[in-house]
Amino acid sequence: MSDLYARIAGIGAYLPEKILTNAGMEAIVETSDEWIKERTGIEQRHIAADGELTSDLGTAAAREALKNAGIDADQVDLIVVATATPDLTFPATATIIQEKLGVTQGAAFDVHAVCSGFLYAMATADNFIRCGQAKTALVIGAETFSRILDWTDRTTCVLFGDGAGAAVLTAEPGKPEEAKGILKTHLRSDGRFRDLLYVDGGPSATKTVGHLRMQGNQVFRHAVNKIAGSMQELADQAGVDIADIDWFVPHQANQRILMGVSKKLGIPEDKVISTVAKHGNTSAASIPLAFDAAIKDGRIKKGDMVLMEALGGGFTWGAALARY
Repeated sequence: MSDLYARIAGIGAYLPEKILTNAGMEAIVETSDEWIKERTGIEQRHIAADGELTSDLGTAAAREALKNAGIDADQVDLIVVATATPDLTFPATATIIQEKLGVTQGAAFDVHAVCSGFLYAMATADNFIRCGQAKTALVIGAETFSRILDWTDRTTCVLFGDGAGAAVLTAEPGKPEEAKGILKTHLRSDGRFRDLLYVDGGPSATKTVGHLRMQGNQVFRHAVNKIAGSMQELADQAGVDIADIDWFVPHQANQRILMGVSKKLGIPEDKVISTVAKHGNTSAASIPLAFDAAIKDGRIKKGDMVLMEALGGGFTWGAALARY
């Protein structure tokens, strides 16, 4: 069997119409625009409308990605959705999106790695393509985090927003290092830190949905160290110097984390794609949303080498290197 690699054929995004600014947050919880911006860099976030589901956001992003790739939905034979806020406990949100897109072949399933979910989904689809089990994959990160926030907890509710992003991956012959595609992925997890970032509910434990809980200072410390370590290890495995990478597309958790990682690795700030000010933390959706924004504004161009990274609850973390 000839070598196969996963090419990024198209990227798409969707953000709900409703925007909640920091001024709007001041009417909900004891906080201020200055306090939020100083500690997080966030100015606003998008909030899903009543009745607007994670699958609706994911479907809209997927349609745009397919359009940008010039590919019809009936060519898709794999859908992997990264989400921590599924429509239902089951079936998988991926199968709901599959139906909404009119896809009747292949497989569709969810992966749950919270903010690292898009990387986990991309690595999964990449491996399906490399081993010849999929030809056209939709990788989607979609979240309605507003549904699991405690709106009385100012340390968490100001951070998160809703949105979705998607990528179309196509199987191409050859080696990715000789063309354009996913070069390498690196995934990690360590369940010892689960109590630092979690939701205090679930079907088995409490029979409830629960709310997000976080020890922010501890998460910040782990995020900078673990993400920087994963990025460096991935670059070393790929035989690429960090300085030679064109763009860094991080999970948009907090501007201080983004800058902490870039400083630790000596990455110029102007090479770091940041959308956290306008989107907030959209968990699994944040990497494709940022990737899409940088394509649309002309920064990321065909042939550029892009390094993506994230850390999420669990802890889960990792990185992915691709030539767009």
